[in-house]
Amino acid sequence: MPIRYIPYDKVPVKGQAILNNITRSQRVLSYKDNDKVYERIQRGIPYYELNELESVGEASDNLVIRGECLSTCAYLKEQNIKVDLVYIDPPFASGADYAKKVYIRKNPKLADKIKKAEEKMEMEELVAFEEKMYGDIWSKEDYLNWMYENLMAIKEVMSDTASIYVHLDWHIGHYVKILMDEVFGEENFVNEIIWAYRSGGASKKKSIARKHDSVYFYTNNNESFEINTIKERQYLEKHFIGTQEDENGKIYVDTILTDTLSGVINRVMDNGNIKEYSCRPVLNVSKERVDYSTQKPEGLLELLLEIASNENMIVADFFGGSGVTAKVANDLNRRFIHCDIGINSIQTVRDRLVESKADFKILELQDGLNLFRNPIQTMDKLATLIDGLNRKLSEGINSFWFGTLTNSKYGTMPVYVPDLRDSTKKVLDIVAINEVVNKEIHNFDTCNGEIKKVIVYYIDVVDIDKIKKFIKENNETLIDIELKDLKQVLDFVVVDDKVEFTLNEDGLFYEVKINSFYSDRLKQKIDEYNAKQALKTKGSHITISEDGLELIEYVSLDCTNESGIWQSDSEIKIDKNGFISVNGTKTKEFWNGKISSNTKPKRLKIRNIAGDETIHQIN
Repeated sequence: MPIRYIPYDKVPVKGQAILNNITRSQRVLSYKDNDKVYERIQRGIPYYELNELESVGEASDNLVIRGECLSTCAYLKEQNIKVDLVYIDPPFASGADYAKKVYIRKNPKLADKIKKAEEKMEMEELVAFEEKMYGDIWSKEDYLNWMYENLMAIKEVMSDTASIYVHLDWHIGHYVKILMDEVFGEENFVNEIIWAYRSGGASKKKSIARKHDSVYFYTNNNESFEINTIKERQYLEKHFIGTQEDENGKIYVDTILTDTLSGVINRVMDNGNIKEYSCRPVLNVSKERVDYSTQKPEGLLELLLEIASNENMIVADFFGGSGVTAKVANDLNRRFIHCDIGINSIQTVRDRLVESKADFKILELQDGLNLFRNPIQTMDKLATLIDGLNRKLSEGINSFWFGTLTNSKYGTMPVYVPDLRDSTKKVLDIVAINEVVNKEIHNFDTCNGEIKKVIVYYIDVVDIDKIKKFIKENNETLIDIELKDLKQVLDFVVVDDKVEFTLNEDGLFYEVKINSFYSDRLKQKIDEYNAKQALKTKGSHITISEDGLELIEYVSLDCTNESGIWQSDSEIKIDKNGFISVNGTKTKEFWNGKISSNTKPKRLKIRNIAGDETIHQIN
């Protein structure tokens, strides 16, 4: 549970667009007669404990944090860390699920055979399945409530001269623009930047192709803010707004490289002739691809960071995704903070930064969201983890409930499970339990008294004794309310991957050989994939070798620490084609199932292709 709640110091600017339905920063508690408000709980930003998982390179202030935006902002505020520039690319309220493709690697035992035959491995069709990373499924009101609280928290950790980019598209951007007017002030709006792209956005019968995103650009203080204009002199045929004449009398205008955002060919007049030049390409991301949904090109971020920050400033991305912001910030000699709730994001940016020779540390907030790889995956799993749960709701039981359980004593029992995609739902407080006690269980009157008990699961709880007391004093029905800790359910189903390995000393170095690898989670996923493929006429089939080494994506040796913070003294990353990177340096070599170090290793870390990591002691 949170150690404490850190209050918001600042209030919205209160421009012309005050949205009265935005209440999340002031949790409203109301009883059965909903027309009266009895209490307002000023919870503020939840501050949790955190663990430092890994330190990479030299001591650094650069941070990679696994946790949600609110919790990360609470940590930064508690540590008195102020950021100079924020870029966020949050979910777009598009109604889509985003997934990571999981590729089966080449078995390392084939490496020698390929080498000896001097064969070139061609890009062939790779068998893959998908792992959901997050679900962008919101009602408009819920999304705006969520975004409002995130923007308020972000504002808390921005310096007085900081600025912020919010990257969205047509689904919800115009509404968020209103929120940003409210939080940052209309007078602090700098620009709406249009990022147009050639690919995607196919035309439909009822609409024109949607081929651009909007980036809303605000500053905390327009009186002290000035952009770093990247100028390009463009010569014109005649005078226009803002044009000047050079020493030769030619008409020109200095503008920011707006065409850079679309990567188009720019045409300008030079001595009566049309001169063409190509702007900095930002859509050529083929070499940057890390198989991560919603990945943005480095060129786009490079331009945005150059406009609004200088060297050594702190750049933060609270929905960090593939890590392009952190990577580009490091390339431009800025400090960075990367935050994301998904383990796949943390692993992707970690490997990307290692390749860039960045120095940073990885922290994990203990906020209850890291039960599986990400919140949506946890929600998908819960239906199978709660023994006997039926997701089909019977008549009289609405969608507030996750499903039902049945036993001989109580009959049908509605089950509430917090939606982990919504940060307000994971903490069971008086406001949340009041919704159950004074609203939801009263709806069971239509069930003719058949509901005798409900079960309420929680991740975190503010004060369990206070919650039980509230139930006792306010439950006017005969329905029993049982509270259960969801973490106890999940603890019993997490099975670590199994590995067999041997350690050999060969004079100047130590060598760990992976003999076999087995992942129960991956086996289940592959079995599901094969079962679906079997129903297709031309379905493919995934076959795993006896040693299972093709299920490994990354191996690392810690020769420094026997426990605690991980120190990667030697590591190998295997890409989807089987080629390896050794300590961040790409090669055209294939993995041989081994990893070596100059000193005796104390621990071995293995990451499977879906992102699960296990640590094994080396005796």
